[in-house]
Amino acid sequence: MAGVLRAERVWVETFTGLQVTQFARLLKVVRERGGNGTLRGRPWSLPLAERVLVVAVYYRTNLTMRQLGPLFGVSSSTVCRVIQRLGPLLAIEPVSRPADAPERMWIVDGTLIPLRDRSVAASSRNYRFSANVQVVVDADTRLVIAAARPVPGTTADAHAWRASGLSRHCEGVTVSATAPTSTAAWRYRTANAPDGLCSRARRTTTPPTARSAPAWNTSSAA
Repeated sequence: MAGVLRAERVWVETFTGLQVTQFARLLKVVRERGGNGTLRGRPWSLPLAERVLVVAVYYRTNLTMRQLGPLFGVSSSTVCRVIQRLGPLLAIEPVSRPADAPERMWIVDGTLIPLRDRSVAASSRNYRFSANVQVVVDADTRLVIAAARPVPGTTADAHAWRASGLSRHCEGVTVSATAPTSTAAWRYRTANAPDGLCSRARRTTTPPTARSAPAWNTSSAA
């Protein structure tokens, strides 16, 4: 069965949002992290570049494994094995927190995740049925601190944050969050308020480019 998608410029840029040079750096990182394995046993039916493309397209488009199989000319079970094997290698590599860091800095942002469960998802600004998920990440180690339960994608980030209950994880920590409807960001230190919400907010300007990007676009491969 011949596939359609290949690790070529038109497919890489269309389905992953990465430039070819960025994809090449990502491929190099995956190879250095052992993505090719030991090269023993039965060989993969796809070269490493196309296996990395499979994972990137899977995360970027939310296509099912059954849909990705024919696009790459492989079975859905092969797509599953590729994602299980290479998926963790595409994640941002944690780094140690600098010893001279004056204080802890966490980042909170909401992301729209396409879902087929209409009881949770709603038609959102990404033109798909999605859920809004609030995530708190350590700015130094790049590790996820906490994630909220999904709410309908039509929920504004500010409302989703208040209802998430994540503020209780942020007490005593400086948190930076992208404002939902402008190019400003809220940077605040949490307080032990009776309602448990973060308080004493003050606005600071932040350029639009400070918004979050996919993990594979902000990794050390970039």
